[in-house]
Amino acid sequence: MIARFDSHEKNLSGIYSAGILSHGFAIVVSRPGLGAGKDDMRFYIRDLLTRMKIGDIEMKRQALVNLYQVVDEDERYAKLVVEVGDIVNVLVGFLDSTEMEIQEEASKIVSLLSGFDLYKGVLVGAGIIGPLVRVLENGSELGKEGAARCLQRLTVNSDNAWSVSAHGGVTALLKICSSGEFGGELIGLACALLRNLVGVEEIKRFIVEEGAISTFIKLARSRDEIVQINSIEFLQNMASGDDSVRQMVVREGGVRALVRVLDPKSSTSSKTREVALRAIENLCFSSQSCINMLMNFGFINQLFFLLRNGEASVQELALKVTFRLCSASEEAKKAMGDAGFMPELLKLLDAKSYEVREMATEALSSLVSVPKNRKRFVQDDRNVGFLLQLLDQEDGISGNKKLLLSILMSLTNCNSGRRKIASSGYLKNIEKLAEAEVYDAKKLVRKLSTNRFRSILSGFWHS
Repeated sequence: MIARFDSHEKNLSGIYSAGILSHGFAIVVSRPGLGAGKDDMRFYIRDLLTRMKIGDIEMKRQALVNLYQVVDEDERYAKLVVEVGDIVNVLVGFLDSTEMEIQEEASKIVSLLSGFDLYKGVLVGAGIIGPLVRVLENGSELGKEGAARCLQRLTVNSDNAWSVSAHGGVTALLKICSSGEFGGELIGLACALLRNLVGVEEIKRFIVEEGAISTFIKLARSRDEIVQINSIEFLQNMASGDDSVRQMVVREGGVRALVRVLDPKSSTSSKTREVALRAIENLCFSSQSCINMLMNFGFINQLFFLLRNGEASVQELALKVTFRLCSASEEAKKAMGDAGFMPELLKLLDAKSYEVREMATEALSSLVSVPKNRKRFVQDDRNVGFLLQLLDQEDGISGNKKLLLSILMSLTNCNSGRRKIASSGYLKNIEKLAEAEVYDAKKLVRKLSTNRFRSILSGFWHS
């Protein structure tokens, strides 16, 4: 037996010395067709595994490329990769390869596999987190992207977040974000991964102590859309439910950075503006000082622009923020009246969406409660006429009808408003609502029936 082993060893040594194991001498197993059975597919995967184990660098690389292609195109191969031999262990081992091409291809494959929930446990069980963190530290940019994408999917589970931190992953990610050496794709992935990690309070505290807030505020000013969006969302996650971090974001210039993203003159995408506006809503409306800061930075004019010209999703979010801003202070209401919000809100009162109509009506009701805004609103006869027309169109005693009556009631606090409502052709409709015991309509009729306007009405309304 020893003699026979010795003979085999000499033969294998000769084969290796002759270079027969190189790609040029390899027998290439063709990839199975689309309708191939499981046995053919398994045979192909086993062949790729053999090449990854005993082939030269080029053969290993080509086997990895082929493996990535089949897993990417047909998820049945992903299951076979997990089932066949120790292929996952081989891939994990390749992450520590000194050959960058091998490391990059391996990181792409494990990133692909991590997209399947069933196989995340297999990857973690194979000890993949440590090697992935080492790729983040020392790999090529392409390898880092694959590693970051894989870790992002694995750290949906907070236990894995702890493991990433224990292997030094947080420090590696912060270095990627702050170095200025990498492209937007990698920085965006690093931000997204860090968003998963800050769900662990101790990791969040470490990030704050490392001075990362200023880094991400700087990234929020980036011209790269992926970087901007992910850094803003990261700051939002950090500050969510944590007033000390929120104050730090404000103190270090976060509010100004977010307002600049909304600048109509900038080339910022609609998606980025939407993310920035949502961050402003979440970060700034819990503090009057923050709202004052927004107003000083010109936020009201930018919000008006989005309400008037934004795409549907941005416009709806701008309306929501407008609604909240109306409740902030009298100064905010006056500034919004001066900026031209009332005509825009009026246009939205007959929107298809009930939620949009309701927010627009409540916001307008809040704005016309300010005398200066009220006078400006009733100067245009069409404004009052449109409100009365909408009131006539509303069926039943809806919540929207009550809000419209509330606006009209507010308008009666100025002489021209009372006069225009009383002399309109819609007065009988208001009287009918009052006769139907609609409380707000009764109040409105009483208001219109007093003093010198009593003679305009066909009769005096008794409660």
